[in-house]
Formats: sequence, structure tokens, C-alpha cells
Amino acid sequence: LRSRLDGSGFVTATTQSLLMVVVTELGDKTFFIAAILAMRNPRGLVLAGALLALYVMTVLSALLGKAFPLLFDKKYTSIAASALFVYFGIVLLRDAYKGEESDELKEVEDELKNESSSSVPAPSTVRKFLAALFNPVFLRAFTLTFLAEWGDRSQIATIALAASKNMYGVTLGGVIGHTICTTLAVVGGRMLATRISERAVAATGGVLFLMFAAFTWLGFLE
Repeated sequence: LRSRLDGSGFVTATTQSLLMVVVTELGDKTFFIAAILAMRNPRGLVLAGALLALYVMTVLSALLGKAFPLLFDKKYTSIAASALFVYFGIVLLRDAYKGEESDELKEVEDELKNESSSSVPAPSTVRKFLAALFNPVFLRAFTLTFLAEWGDRSQIATIALAASKNMYGVTLGGVIGHTICTTLAVVGGRMLATRISERAVAATGGVLFLMFAAFTWLGFLE
């Protein structure tokens, strides 16, 4: 374990994962969920629930990525990771070029509004048990964030990064990145969410993903 935490490979994976999470999560659906929930509920509970969901997802994604080199030759996993980074880079640069701001903030607000106004079914035994252990606000922040993050671009990118880089570094970088973004969302709330330039974030993310693809393909910074 100590050998895996030493050297440039760990530092590189941590840095790449941190940058990747920041550029994909700022202005993302999970960011808006935390921002809106924090305006209506205690910030500490929202932050704790959202971060726990993101930490769990980061660990699961890193483990999935680590499993690929065990099943396939590392050369092929590196090629697949590079191709995925190129795809994400092109998509983000295309979004930045079009200059179209997404409606994710409005979509999240509508979803939360509909959820609040809809009739609440009788709680199951499992939900009663969980509610007895955890605060309802905490559970709501955890559940909404976990479901929003599942299959998200940052999760897939984390899997690809862990398949070609140091898993421990990828996990640490992801945890730090999610902590930064979610804390900003909870503290800044709607004001910060509405002032983020999704076009600038997309352009930065596109360039970073293409750089990751080049580094992975050429074997740099291993």
C-alpha cells in the first residue's frame, strides 16, 4: 500500500482526478441539487448527505476502473480510456462553441418542486428504519445526489481514469474535488449557481480531457 501512495503516479492521478471532477461538477446537476436544498434546509445536513453520496460513488467508480486492468491487458484499457477522454473533450468543446447554457438549474428546481408537491406514499419498513437512524434532510440529500451522479459524466470519467492511473490517487482527487464543488454549492447557493459560466467551464473541461487523452495514450505522467 505504501508503495502505491508514493511517487509521481499517485500525485499525477490525484491532480488529474481533482481537475476532472471540478470541471465536470461545477454547474452540474448534483451541484444544483446541493445549492437548492441548502437554501431550504440546514446546510450542514445537506452538505453531509451530498458528500457521503459522492464519496461512495467515487470509491465504487475507482474500484470498477481498477477491475478492468485485471480482466484486460493494461494497454487496451489505456486505449479505451484515451478514447473516452477524447469523446468527452470533443463534446465539451462542442458545447462551449455552441455557447448554449443548459437548463439543468431550472430542471432541478422543477423536479424538487414536483417531488414536494406530490403525494407522499406510506413509508416502508426500510424507510422507517432509515429515518430513525438518519435525519430526513440528510437522507434526501444523499438519495438525490447518488441517483443524479449514477451514470453521470464524472462517474464514467472516474472509472476510465482509475483504469489507467493510480486508483488511490484517483479516489483522493475525486474526494477533494467533490468536497470543493459541493461546499461551494452549499455555501454559495443559488447566487453562485446562476453566475457560473457553463460555457467557460465546458471549454476548460474539454481542453483538460484532451490533455488527459494525450497523456494516457503516450504514457506520460504514469
